[in-house]
Amino acid sequence: MHSVAVLAFDQISPFHLSVPSLVFGRVGAGAEHGTPYQVRVCAESPGILSTPAGFDIIVQHGLEVVDEADTVVIPSWQRHRPLPDPSRAALRRAHERGARIVGLCLGSWAVAASGLADGRELTTHWSAAAELARAFPAVRVRADTLWSDHGDLITSAGVAAALDCCLHLVRADLGSRTATDLARALVLAPHRSGSQAQYIPVAVPDALDDDPVEHAMVWARTHLDEAIDLDSWARTAVMSRRTFTRRFRERTGSSPQQWLLHQRIDRARLLLESTDDTMDRIASDAGLGTAVNLRHHFHRVLGTTPAAHRAQFRLQPTR
Repeated sequence: MHSVAVLAFDQISPFHLSVPSLVFGRVGAGAEHGTPYQVRVCAESPGILSTPAGFDIIVQHGLEVVDEADTVVIPSWQRHRPLPDPSRAALRRAHERGARIVGLCLGSWAVAASGLADGRELTTHWSAAAELARAFPAVRVRADTLWSDHGDLITSAGVAAALDCCLHLVRADLGSRTATDLARALVLAPHRSGSQAQYIPVAVPDALDDDPVEHAMVWARTHLDEAIDLDSWARTAVMSRRTFTRRFRERTGSSPQQWLLHQRIDRARLLLESTDDTMDRIASDAGLGTAVNLRHHFHRVLGTTPAAHRAQFRLQPTR
């Protein structure tokens, strides 16, 4: 049984508080073996906590739960809320004995305030990144990723990315099949590639029919195994190369070439997990050409090798 402590506080968002229980608590639900996670919500001062949703919640456990947990989740925080000394000490004790510390969304502020991320890197919601960097100059803040996983410290971007991050941890703990089954039950994508840049406010058409860039993206996803030159791709959107490049960046926060590479890496990732195909075959099917190119780009984008990824996340046949 893997123990998960979720740290709550007065005026916490009920949605953010529910994310760890929703993900970890649903693993194995209904199965004979039950869930491998034990999720307990705790607070520095147990009892009745108010929420901005207009109703109160009752928290039964105190910080002793943090002292027993394998994973400690701070599901949110308030930007100008000081981290109380007892909570800071509990987080540091947990980290020192080897517990995994997870800050979801603005929970990264509590992680930064604990001092555990000094000289290290963390992720937070893109809208809070600059302020967090100013508040904690010893921390390197990223706003271009959905989550950062450094083994002992995991932080995520906001709201929906918290679900992605927790699902990622299930995937790392229990494998790709369990995470995929859980994602299906929660009606989530098993794995989202990309960065927060695509969520920074940009002009987005009201209807798909009015978005030629979206049509071009769909076309590219169905032709990943082919050579796609920028001029031909722009013509699918009935645009010049220059206009297409500008509109694509406005639409996604990324260049067309960078977006296409991530789509190909994602295709390769799925093939590694779900097939026994050779590296050369996977590279060809994903449009990366050769196994050498596959290894180069896979490591550059995901920080691991295709072989290591396959060994960790290979879908096993059900028994």
